[in-house]
Amino acid sequence: MRNSLLSALLLSFGVIAAAQQSASSAAAAGTNAAMQDQQNTSTITVNGPVVADYGKSITGGTIAEDKIAREVRHELLMLPWYSLFDNLGYTVQGSTVTLTGSLTSQHAVTKRDAENAVKHIEGVEKVVNDIQILPPSPMDDRIRERTFEALTHTAGLSKYFWEAAPSIHIIVQNGRVTLDGFVLNEADKNLAGIAANGVPEVFRVTNNLRVVKD
Repeated sequence: MRNSLLSALLLSFGVIAAAQQSASSAAAAGTNAAMQDQQNTSTITVNGPVVADYGKSITGGTIAEDKIAREVRHELLMLPWYSLFDNLGYTVQGSTVTLTGSLTSQHAVTKRDAENAVKHIEGVEKVVNDIQILPPSPMDDRIRERTFEALTHTAGLSKYFWEAAPSIHIIVQNGRVTLDGFVLNEADKNLAGIAANGVPEVFRVTNNLRVVKD
């Protein structure tokens, strides 16, 4: 039953597509748009992870690097099996793109797909694929399911999972949980950490959620 539920969750969050919005429309568009005005167009390691178009804007990238970064982000978000239990990031230096993050063993093919998608981007001459494949583990699968349930049943946190591109990602390895992504305030970040720490079999929780204010 749990494996069936986990598979359903992975599939339901498998396809991620996001659209950029300007800061002027963020307030009217709700939770996701409020985050989008903070977009990082040069290096998106959302949380380090690519959870959507969110990230803190930075300066210093060349026009060419920024263009490549936007296209890399788009390609990663379009990968068909990228779920809230996975975590992808990237950096762009000149014509070199480095892919980082981790994928569940069920989505191991996404590592190859990510590299293939990025290396065909105009201006990209080299792709360094440092994406990690998490080892299969029934215990970790249980923790993923239970952590997802704990977060979505905590008041105020379910909104982060309503969209096709959830802004919280749950990464589990050897009983250790990492929460990555964005929330709107410190209270939600703390609630997420408390909820994850209450999940049975969890050894440790690392709360990397970033706060993006309206």
